[in-house]
Amino acid sequence: MTRKSDEKTKVVDFHLHVGKRKHWNPAIHALFKELNPGLYEIQDEVMTPENIIAMLDNCGVDWAVVLAEISPKVTGVVSNEFIAEFCENHLDRLIPFCSVDPPKDPNPARTLEHAVETLGMRGLKLYPTYQHFYPNAYVSSQTGEKLRKLYQMAEILGVPVMFHTGTSVFPGARLKYGNPLFLDDVATDFPKMPVIVVHGGRGPWFDMAFYLTRLHSNVYLEISGLPPKNLLQYFPRIDVIADRVIFGSDWPGVLNIAENIEAIRNLDIIEEAKSQILGENAIKLLNLES
Repeated sequence: MTRKSDEKTKVVDFHLHVGKRKHWNPAIHALFKELNPGLYEIQDEVMTPENIIAMLDNCGVDWAVVLAEISPKVTGVVSNEFIAEFCENHLDRLIPFCSVDPPKDPNPARTLEHAVETLGMRGLKLYPTYQHFYPNAYVSSQTGEKLRKLYQMAEILGVPVMFHTGTSVFPGARLKYGNPLFLDDVATDFPKMPVIVVHGGRGPWFDMAFYLTRLHSNVYLEISGLPPKNLLQYFPRIDVIADRVIFGSDWPGVLNIAENIEAIRNLDIIEEAKSQILGENAIKLLNLES
């Protein structure tokens, strides 16, 4: 059994959701009530950057990526403007990522450019299973051509793009759009764009997510929403791709960030791999001061 990794290791939580009750659809309200009724009742009052940073301090997290979510069909809308304002006075700790809805947005590339250049956001999160599009639908439809321009803009701006993959518990989500295999085309056709496989293909596609990450140098495996104590069951050879695995919690869907960090520190893998997963890979990807 390996010893626990050095607790001085810098930690980046690459997957944090914030928002007020008004931002979420009824199914999300029901889930929050079930997960943590106490938190739900006071959500609007406690959902401030100061309180989030205090929580991160208590959990031993140095930086957190805070996600916008433009998914009106399934989860709701937490706008880019809200996330930018939420983070703007705390950019030393909170890293804002924008969102666009490619099927609905008439010019998602322009939306991304505005979010990065004007709002100061550092990356993009896409929700294919919630927004109902195939990530590699470049030319087969109007959405496809818009996607090509969106990815080209991401390459020009030099920002990473996160893709929700795998299962979801929310009504209206479509599993067929969540297969990481569609990202093989994206990673090949846009080699300068970091492609982040969110939730590691959760459920049906753990193997696909692993091999995709191993195949492409611009692909990263993000493990939010997965019990870290089970990572070696999902990815028995995670050490082979440890330089491109990224820790995330999916808070508040996953409430105990500190427990997840501790579980990674207790994994039976080499210490260097633990440090890479917990923070080093994200620090390099986001050009953070370490």
